[in-house]
Amino acid sequence: MGIQFSDRVLGIEISGIRKIFESAGPGSINLGLGQPDFDTPQHIKDAAIRAIEEGKTGYTPGPGIPELRQAVSRKFKSENKLDYPEDHIIVTAGASEALHIVMQALLREGDRVLCPDPGFVSYSALATIAGGRPVSLPLTESLHINVEAAKEQMAGSKLLVINSPGNPTGAVESKESIRALVEYAHDKGVMVLSDEVYEHFIYGKKHWSAGSFGENVITINATSKTYAMTGWRLGYLAAPPEVIGQCLKVHQYCQACATSISQYAALAAYEGDQHMVGVMRDEYQARRDLICTGLSRLGYTFPVPEGAFYAFVPMKPAVTQKVIEAGVVVVPGTAFGVNAPEYTRFSYANSRENLNRALDRIKEATGE
Repeated sequence: MGIQFSDRVLGIEISGIRKIFESAGPGSINLGLGQPDFDTPQHIKDAAIRAIEEGKTGYTPGPGIPELRQAVSRKFKSENKLDYPEDHIIVTAGASEALHIVMQALLREGDRVLCPDPGFVSYSALATIAGGRPVSLPLTESLHINVEAAKEQMAGSKLLVINSPGNPTGAVESKESIRALVEYAHDKGVMVLSDEVYEHFIYGKKHWSAGSFGENVITINATSKTYAMTGWRLGYLAAPPEVIGQCLKVHQYCQACATSISQYAALAAYEGDQHMVGVMRDEYQARRDLICTGLSRLGYTFPVPEGAFYAFVPMKPAVTQKVIEAGVVVVPGTAFGVNAPEYTRFSYANSRENLNRALDRIKEATGE
């Protein structure tokens, strides 16, 4: 049967991250998937159980339950110094859906989308699915956004993606860089999409929200990383009202609403004890130091990650393949764009014991 598929879907590949993860053999040490290995804090799970027991299992308002949007609004004000009232917020099925509906609402056929390269796999793929044209935005040698290169690409573009802390790089952009990018984008009529899902996992630097520097910003975040809630699929976007109105249309038709149980769990996450967030951050920093020291001793030189839980390491593809064959799941740089074919992403969202075991396997596999 000769089925004809859309060019938009044929123009993208299966996620390189998922492909590597799902092909991992038994006994492999997973340093590939960006998933916290912590359990969701108990008070969040308890809130979900209560919601089920109280019968809060039906559809919610499309933008999300008012209590959660109010809590997110307070979070923005207290943590990010951003003034997003609840009706400027849509609760989504993870940050992934938020990215999707923004691209669908904003992009016209052929619109240019400036995507960090290397950058998170979804940006260029979702831009393509929406009919846009992803444009590779190179990074500096220190793996930060090249501000001057971004300015050169800005004219005629529709959307600029900023991800700080960055995936796969672990780079945290400075206040000066983010301000310059947002203000220059505003002058050129470009919207900025700021993906801030790793904001609480920063080591020695400070997080700056792009929305602090202009009204041309759409802010995306999620509970996934901050509260170890990846499988709960709960994210959100905040934007000017005219953007929210169009995004809500796409959200209602593709999703209707985020899962009711996850919304009540997220409400407990934002209103409850935040102690575990600091515990996780400190542990990730210790793991970062462990794996970076270990890889450095094996002869690898790379920028020390400033945030998130990834190390992006120069490594020949043949060596990367040896590491994978030795039972250490890592992601080749080609999964993140065209500018890092000889890099490999290591996720240190795994136990110190497993990180040490992985380093031993890498040493043995590469003969270092």
